[in-house]
Amino acid sequence: MVYLAMAVKRYRYRAYPTGEQARMLARTFGCCRVVFNDFIAERDRLYQAGLHRDVSLTETARLVTTIAKTTPERAWLAEVSAAPLQQAAADAARAYRNFFASFAGKRRGPKMGLPSRKRRSHRQAARFTANTRFKILDTGRMGRGGSKWGKVRLPKIGDLKFIRSRDLPSNPTSVTTICEPDGTYWVSFVIDEPAVAPTPATRVAALDLGLTDLAAVVSVDPGTGDAVREKIPNLRPMKAAARRLARRQRSLARKQKGSANSAKARVRVARAHRKVRDLRADHHHKLAARLIRDHDLLVLETLALVGLGRTRLAKSMHDAGLGILIRFIKEKAENQGRTVARIGRWEPTTQTCSVCGKPGGKKPLHIREWTCEGCSTRLDRDYNAAVNILVAAGLAETLNACGPDIRHRLAGAVGNESGTRRTEATD
Repeated sequence: MVYLAMAVKRYRYRAYPTGEQARMLARTFGCCRVVFNDFIAERDRLYQAGLHRDVSLTETARLVTTIAKTTPERAWLAEVSAAPLQQAAADAARAYRNFFASFAGKRRGPKMGLPSRKRRSHRQAARFTANTRFKILDTGRMGRGGSKWGKVRLPKIGDLKFIRSRDLPSNPTSVTTICEPDGTYWVSFVIDEPAVAPTPATRVAALDLGLTDLAAVVSVDPGTGDAVREKIPNLRPMKAAARRLARRQRSLARKQKGSANSAKARVRVARAHRKVRDLRADHHHKLAARLIRDHDLLVLETLALVGLGRTRLAKSMHDAGLGILIRFIKEKAENQGRTVARIGRWEPTTQTCSVCGKPGGKKPLHIREWTCEGCSTRLDRDYNAAVNILVAAGLAETLNACGPDIRHRLAGAVGNESGTRRTEATD
């Protein structure tokens, strides 16, 4: 077996703390939030006094953790493990470093703002690093669905049980305990795992992402010339669960705030949202894994996802989760040695005929098929865009070569294409 570079992966398991462990975890989550906020408050105070250049971030972290425990106001910080508090201070320091790097133009991506204080949230987490010497124990007992019960021994918390649905390939470097808004607990282990070299694949593919269909995929084998196209349906999990979510939201609105019934109704709402999120993530994970497994190179278009999320299609955009799918594809490609290419945002993939190259102008979203005025080809909007993405990346025949026939078969609208999810485009 051939291995590539090391890859960082997370293994997440459902945990079942006892009552006392749940109370200690809640106390740990609260202390981490206080340390994070104290760090920001101290940096603000230093900035107002003009001393922010004289006191390092490391010294500030020591002030809000080690030194704070010796004061009467923060003596209760000593009741929980020191490791999560140190990690909370390190997270705050990292947020400041990211802000400084972004302000100086040394950090890619959108501009980062100053870190803000954490508010009380129904999703809480605390991270334990390897220097705490946490230990994973195998109880040998069988759990649900044939899974094993495991335990992780954490300082000042004890042996926390979790469902060991799959084995850990190596010793983790850290473990994060998480409490979700629906009241469920999880443990997330970070593993340094060598990436396995993928099986050989020679096919290249282009994806045209959308909302009517999640993706139109055009796949070509450059060696044999055979091509396949398919459309991936958009699950719309949020739209499918809209009635159930609305009913639970109305039930929550009728409850008196702060009451026990209000807390139960909030958990039911959070549980419904978690099911939607898990359904979307499961679909995107499986789709990304299949595309990476079957293709050596994937070409994606660059989308202005932030801008699209502010239009009248914002709700549908968030429901489709295009950004999540792109992230999964990039992560899996990196772990398996595949290549993901991107074309420019302003490529007219929808407007141009992929057979003859004649521009057809802008088209409203409701037009799913159109006829080219140059070559009279009846084109499918999504497949035509996917073929143009291949052409823009330099992976399809040029317009002057002998490629119009295969492009005609890939981009053409044949019959009722909406009912055919996978179409062979060979002779």
